[in-house]
Amino acid sequence: MKILTVNAGSSSLKFNCIELPSEKELISGYFEKIGMSGSFYNIKINGSKTKREVDLVNHSEAVNYLREELINNKIVSSLDEIDGVGHRLVHGGDRFKDSVLLTDEVLKECEKFNDLAPLHNPAMLACIDAFRSAMPNTPMVGVFDTSFHQTIKELNYLYSVPYDWYKDFGIRKYGFHGTSHKYITKTMQNILGKDNINIINCHIGSGSSICCIKNGESIDTTMGFSPNAGLMMGTRSGDIDYSVIPFYMNKTGKSITEVDNILNKQSGLLGITGKYSDHRDIENAMLEGDLRCTLANDMYIDRIVGYIAKYFVELNGEVDALVFTAGLGENAREFRESILEKLACLGIIIDKEENMKIASYMDKHEGVISKTESKVPVYVIPTNEELMIALDTFNIIG
Repeated sequence: MKILTVNAGSSSLKFNCIELPSEKELISGYFEKIGMSGSFYNIKINGSKTKREVDLVNHSEAVNYLREELINNKIVSSLDEIDGVGHRLVHGGDRFKDSVLLTDEVLKECEKFNDLAPLHNPAMLACIDAFRSAMPNTPMVGVFDTSFHQTIKELNYLYSVPYDWYKDFGIRKYGFHGTSHKYITKTMQNILGKDNINIINCHIGSGSSICCIKNGESIDTTMGFSPNAGLMMGTRSGDIDYSVIPFYMNKTGKSITEVDNILNKQSGLLGITGKYSDHRDIENAMLEGDLRCTLANDMYIDRIVGYIAKYFVELNGEVDALVFTAGLGENAREFRESILEKLACLGIIIDKEENMKIASYMDKHEGVISKTESKVPVYVIPTNEELMIALDTFNIIG
């Protein structure tokens, strides 16, 4: 069965075509600058990447080029050979607790969450319309970033604000990166040989979140009402004192929209260093003695350690595994080491040699990086959100 996975942004479209149940990736690609000048896309097959500069007026144009690539590269002879399409949707509110077949009724429900994810949901819904027009007989599935976290209880998802804010406006913690956390949970269930696992999963990349998983279900996570909560990230501030916002606005005369943009796109690692949002650049600058880059790195480590310790307590110390995943979690070996050294008081003991062997650009991509006497085993596991979307789609349409 051939499953197409789609992850659309306001000006982008990322896709993979995966053969199931073999889990073989047949083709992948990324359309960029849709609706803008200088639009282009990349196609990757068997490790070989090709870039094409084309005029992408809208997502429908991207779908047309996608069709051509699938046929020209003999992935399919027509789009009818695609058995299902899985669409990533950022927000499903508290309405969708799992992935779901995208019917007219479901799509109308999804429109209600546009104000919760104004930069993402409308674009994704427009992309779904484009695919439904091009593939009217192909079943389509919505996979929500928020659904995995719908097992979180009121104790952890409510904010200490007037309860009417939640009842009237849906203001609560929703959590994100759910597809990644779900994939790692299922992978660790297979590795550990049981369903009721307790793990702390650290999805650390340009966007970062940590998830506390008990008996195979999310019970807490760092991201909240928006992805800007919790950890500091590449350009996101993470948690701050809310009083900073009106204080800064009064001092500068900036609007709430301008401040929101600063907290989302000019803060985090970029805000502290003044020049870098990519941790690889920060690591290089640290070697050259850049003190602000060292400060940003130390702040990032400190916040990650703090949440891991919090979730260790939430699980009463009964933790089957601590997992690192996503770009930084999978590759930043010295960064992982610094985090784990600060967790030694919890009985976590790093195996420095094993840790240094694991990165996606090396021969070894995953494995255990703790010593056998460590109270909690520590794993590095590559995430695969596209495969998780494909598997959910496969299960629903199967």
